Amino acid sequence: MYIFATFKYNMEMELTLRELEELGLSKDQLLVIPLDKVKYQSKLIDSMHRSDGRSLMDLSAIFGIIFMLLGVIYGYVLYLGPILWGLIGLVFGVVLGFLVDYYTTKKSEKNMRKRGSDADLILLIRCEKEKQEKIEKVLWNNLVLGIGVLER
Repeated sequence: MYIFATFKYNMEMELTLRELEELGLSKDQLLVIPLDKVKYQSKLIDSMHRSDGRSLMDLSAIFGIIFMLLGVIYGYVLYLGPILWGLIGLVFGVVLGFLVDYYTTKKSEKNMRKRGSDADLILLIRCEKEKQEKIEKVLWNNLVLGIGVLER
C-alpha cells in the first residue's frame, strides 16, 4: 500500500522522516518529492483561448470610454470642442486605467508570491497494511497538510 502526504517544508518534515525510520521503514520505502512554485505573470491582453481573468486592458478600456464621454460632454462648453476633448479624455482614461490596473495586479501578484502555495513537498510511503495506522498517527502529529492512501 502507498500513503501520500503533503507538507510545508519545515523542521517537522525532518522529524517526521526520523520517526518513520524509527517505526522500521527503510529509506527505500520513503520518497520525498519537492513541488515547484507557481509563477504568476499577467499578460497585457487575454486571448480568446487562454484567459486567466487578469488582463491589463479591461480597466483601461472602461476608463477610456468614461473619460471620452466626459470629454465630449464638457467639450461643448470648452475651447477646443467636443471631438478634441473626447480624444484627450480617451487617452487620459486609457493611461489612467492601465496604471491603476497595473498597480493592483502587481500588488496582488506580489502578495500571492509572498504567501506561496500550501504544499512544498509530497512524501510517498510504501508500507504494509499493518503499519498504516501508526504511520498516519505519526504524520498527523507532525503538521501534515493532507494524507491520501492507495491500497493495492
